[in-house]
Amino acid sequence: MASINNHGTTSLAIETELVTAGRDTVSQKGFVNPPVVRGSTVLYPTAEALHAHRGEFQYGRHGTPTTKSLQQALMALEGPSCAGVGLVPSGLSAISTTLLSVLKAGDHLLVSDSAYRPTRNFCNGMLARLGIETTYFDPLIGAGIKALLKPNTRAILVEAPGSQSFEMPDVPAIAEIAHAHGALVIDDNTWATPLYHRSLEQGVDISIQAATKYIGGHSDIMFGTISANARAWPQVEEGIKLLGVCAGPDDVFLALRGLRTMAVRLAHHQRSGLEMAHWLAARPEVLTVLHPGLESHPGHAIWKRDFTGASGLFSIVLKPVSQAAVDALLDTVQLFGMGYSWGGFESLVIPFDCAPYRSATQWAPGGPTLRLHIGLESVDDLKADLERGFAALGAV
Repeated sequence: MASINNHGTTSLAIETELVTAGRDTVSQKGFVNPPVVRGSTVLYPTAEALHAHRGEFQYGRHGTPTTKSLQQALMALEGPSCAGVGLVPSGLSAISTTLLSVLKAGDHLLVSDSAYRPTRNFCNGMLARLGIETTYFDPLIGAGIKALLKPNTRAILVEAPGSQSFEMPDVPAIAEIAHAHGALVIDDNTWATPLYHRSLEQGVDISIQAATKYIGGHSDIMFGTISANARAWPQVEEGIKLLGVCAGPDDVFLALRGLRTMAVRLAHHQRSGLEMAHWLAARPEVLTVLHPGLESHPGHAIWKRDFTGASGLFSIVLKPVSQAAVDALLDTVQLFGMGYSWGGFESLVIPFDCAPYRSATQWAPGGPTLRLHIGLESVDDLKADLERGFAALGAV
């Protein structure tokens, strides 16, 4: 096999695209993986080429052979609606770079009330100082978003689903209203990734991911991606260049390596996550399981319509107990580490409370809440670990 490039050839399954896209073994001297190109300066062969900025690569910040391979693979993952992909140093950088690229002083932004808290901090902090107004909305508002639009509303940011409370927004309904108004729709698609939710094909203009999570897959990189359709890509591309945002070459390589196995890993996360969610729903200590893949979830119908799968992240609401009891559970479990990320091979648990910062909706779940990420361990071992934790909770 000399070269793998699927543009203009027979359509391949997305799992195959993840393995093959962005590979060119001719330019890679026969090696399967592209080399890690660490470089800033690109030399031009002639003065004429220098004056014309002629060359596939012009400066390290604007791209290298390594970044090109990852961008090609991500475009294949996002689907035909994707016009370009930007690579940035973190998930939060993907959010901030996107918003700075499409907004200006005097604009109005609508943000789902379930959004990632650092997103809110950026909107309430830097965007406010720049004269950009943010209004938060009920994640379940759907077409009712029309009532919140202002003449200066330029963008709507959704998170599908919310990465703590797991409300499932009706993205196509929101996109239809937004586009009629001339506003862009931005989706934080980290939970499902384009493998299970091609949001650009459902009316979203810009899809962002914290590639730190499932694309990296091994809890060892910080990375973000910004994918956009033809309407939004020129703004995003210009914003990335003007802000001087770029990702380090080693992280680019690790993101590309992680992408190759993401389909296999996510399938395992999904199976184990759903099995754990059903098991937890039957536990006497649990009041509610917040997982869109469960038929009991209020957003299950939307998830079934718009998504082809689920990841390993979901939340549970415990029946009312003391904080000391919750802490006893957290201190007892051993396979579930306590950490503020997810998407890696390991299982994680953290307590959370949305009530102090949600402003458009009330967060009153009925008991303490825990967010779980189900990793690649044996499900039986994970159940036994939580059994020990629940015993400790009950003892308090």
